[in-house]
Amino acid sequence: MAEDRFPGWHGTTIIGVRKGGRVVVAGDGQVSLGQTVIKGTARKVRRLAPGGRDVVVGFAGSTADAFTLLERLEKKLEAAPGQLARACVELAKDWRTDKYLRNLEAMLIVTDGDALFVLTGAGDVLEPEHDIAAIGSGGNYALAAARALIDSDLDAEAIARKAMSIAAEICVYTNGNVTVESIAK
Repeated sequence: MAEDRFPGWHGTTIIGVRKGGRVVVAGDGQVSLGQTVIKGTARKVRRLAPGGRDVVVGFAGSTADAFTLLERLEKKLEAAPGQLARACVELAKDWRTDKYLRNLEAMLIVTDGDALFVLTGAGDVLEPEHDIAAIGSGGNYALAAARALIDSDLDAEAIARKAMSIAAEICVYTNGNVTVESIAK
């Protein structure tokens, strides 16, 4: 079995929080191979600017696969400027049906400051409930923490940072080195 020979890259935590007219996407910096931390300062949250309109993307999974998907997303956004939902659906269709893309192992959180989506290789383009999306090995921990904080006086960035901190305390594949990108409607 391939996993016996190569344990695989594990984990990360990415969260997107929409509150008060802003969307914040935050991600940790840990890259693990099996039980070993390979890098603690990876940047898994990126700002794209296809056609002059900013889009923020966070990714979990294989880095090379995620970069392939980011390039494809940029092309879809250039073909459909200002139409994030359409670009995401087109990417998800390609991801699910293309023989090469179908094997990519990653998930994305994508926002333009208005819409917030989770994209998966199963062809999903999900709009999360409660204005919070989370992916990766620590995603459920971050999601639960953010859901508990969403009705507090904290802004979107403070909620995302606190949720990431809680996830890092629980998930061994998540660290406290957080990258944050914020975007307004």
